[in-house]
Amino acid sequence: MALRQRLKLLTVTVLAAPLVVTACTDDRKSGAAEERSAPPELALTPGDRATEVPLSAEIGTRVTGGQITSVRITDDAGNEVKVEPREDGSAWVPSAPLGPKKTYRAEVTATGGSGKTTTRKTTFTTMAKSSKPAITSTLYFANKQTYGTAMPVTVAFDPPIPKEARADVQRRLFVKTNPPQPGVWSWLDDGSQVYYRAPDFWRPGTTISVRSGLEGLPIGKDAIGDADRTATSKIGRQVSLEVDNATKQMSVYRDGKLIRKIPVSLGKPSTPTSSGKMVIMEKHQYTTFDTRGEPNGGYVVDVEDAQRLTWGGEFIHGAPWSEGDQGQTNVSHGCTNVSAAAADWLMGITQVGDLVTFTGTEVQLQPGNGWTAWNVSWAEFVKGSALPVPAGLAPAPTVPTQPGTAAGGSPAPATPPVPAPSAAGN
Repeated sequence: MALRQRLKLLTVTVLAAPLVVTACTDDRKSGAAEERSAPPELALTPGDRATEVPLSAEIGTRVTGGQITSVRITDDAGNEVKVEPREDGSAWVPSAPLGPKKTYRAEVTATGGSGKTTTRKTTFTTMAKSSKPAITSTLYFANKQTYGTAMPVTVAFDPPIPKEARADVQRRLFVKTNPPQPGVWSWLDDGSQVYYRAPDFWRPGTTISVRSGLEGLPIGKDAIGDADRTATSKIGRQVSLEVDNATKQMSVYRDGKLIRKIPVSLGKPSTPTSSGKMVIMEKHQYTTFDTRGEPNGGYVVDVEDAQRLTWGGEFIHGAPWSEGDQGQTNVSHGCTNVSAAAADWLMGITQVGDLVTFTGTEVQLQPGNGWTAWNVSWAEFVKGSALPVPAGLAPAPTVPTQPGTAAGGSPAPATPPVPAPSAAGN
């Protein structure tokens, strides 16, 4: 992630001591003046001469009576380490993991209201490369891509992150948006995935920069993070699809306007399509569905123009063999069948990250079966955060008629955690 290389002034509120009513007015004024003219108090972590410091270490700063005006960190060869402040002013974060068994020196200056300064220094040594097992993380947000307005930033973990370690992991997941559109991270109950989204869909044209800074991070007592990953991509035009099982029709919207209706054939009753809010995860011009060994499977079929919606194998794809049933009868194994011509047209319209909403089928979409960040309300979504949610962060008061057109509120997928592109149906 291209991190901003500038120092951001971090303000700290100075709480005035309660006034005591006395006759000594001049003494009170004199004391206040002395307080204002005193140099700020400043403390740093890691402590001076600390050893066995994790590679994910940050320079913690605690200031009273001033604000940070200078931060400089160098390694044992004298090379400067680029850092950036946390928004809450609690720490300065190196832009890359620290090296193992290296000594670093931090020099931080705070300036008070009177102009007086305080400078503190700390020197610390990092730990050797850990022999503990690393938890594998996968960032489903690639660099230099264009995504749809419903694209959640997703990080998956194998094995899952235990509940007691999620706050520490979440603090090392960074997202920046330009223009600003802040959001929240939310964990699946089992800790296998965490999603980031804003209260409303991303605004078209927004740039999103992501860093999953987990390399060397202690995760609980027995594991560490595996890697430091970054990516920056943009949000493209608003496109959304709505599929109604009652009518067997797909409605395609662009910028909130209906541009086409397409007949569909969904999953038959024994292998139904899921109802819920899904996100397009992958797009394949040609692929093979191989369901041998899977429940309700046992077939191999080549398909064209396939768009993945779930890890379980629900796709939108061209199905010339079912064109006579499309708009009439559900005959698939769970996928959304459309004509070859319609599938080809959709491939030119949609983006990874577009919202697809299904209604009226026999089963509901399960959490984590795909990128399911939009399948719950905002109130439910924020309950999954392991850290406090910023005050006042909420969806826009007015909700547009069609998904994806909202402006308000505050990123090609990698290898999925199940074999791809095997499918539950065709």
